[in-house]
Amino acid sequence: RMAARRALKAVLVDLSGTLHVEDSAVPGAQEALKRISSDRLRSAPVTVRFVTNTTKECKRDLLERLTKLGFDIAEHEIFTSLTAARNLLEQKQVRPLLLVDDKALPDFTGISTSDPNAVVVGLAPEHFHYEMMNRAFRLVLDGAPLIAIHKARYFKKKDGLALGPGPFVSGLEYATDTKATVVGKPEKTFFLEALRGTDCAPEEAVMIGDDCRDDVGGAQNAGMRGILVRTGKYRAADEDKINPAPYLTCENFPEAVEHILEHLL
Repeated sequence: RMAARRALKAVLVDLSGTLHVEDSAVPGAQEALKRISSDRLRSAPVTVRFVTNTTKECKRDLLERLTKLGFDIAEHEIFTSLTAARNLLEQKQVRPLLLVDDKALPDFTGISTSDPNAVVVGLAPEHFHYEMMNRAFRLVLDGAPLIAIHKARYFKKKDGLALGPGPFVSGLEYATDTKATVVGKPEKTFFLEALRGTDCAPEEAVMIGDDCRDDVGGAQNAGMRGILVRTGKYRAADEDKINPAPYLTCENFPEAVEHILEHLL
């Protein structure tokens, strides 16, 4: 079946854990990215999109961080779960209680938050205390929709793994007997939205990431191929956690790019 797939037209790349961990780039990642974007991959132009569940900072700050690390990325190439969350809030026309990091707030500029009638949960360690969680709990109990920017279990920091927003979303779901609407990876709609405007079908795309379930499993569910990298939050035997297994597991992003250049184009 693989042989019947169409030629590769788009490469989706996760950011944190794949290209960088906090303020350190994955060794060789800048050069690998140049290879995949500047050569325009032999004869056929390939679209590169950066898809991220990060809720710690707005898109502008994220772009600044990546530029400082030596990555040549344009703002329109980044698709974040914050963008997806904002789109949903606008569709639903609700006023959210925003449990997100203050650095992420610029991406919600213009959205009214007075007298909230919805709850949005991102990664917000300073908000994950009893009073705030209880406020969110009461809103959801009264019928406010619960929107999870994503439900990652954990992510990689310099000093080790750290809890993601997933456990806090699950706590609210459990207490209110409600299911959250999840907007980020691994939702199929997130991957399809990231491809919008690229004139590329899912089977013409490959996703590279360090999260077996959210990056690789999610992309493969949407009809793409998924490449898992052993950097960032990767832990031994992660590739056995999803079915079907990743299309490929590589040591790092440069090795994934090497494979794409040699075998998928």
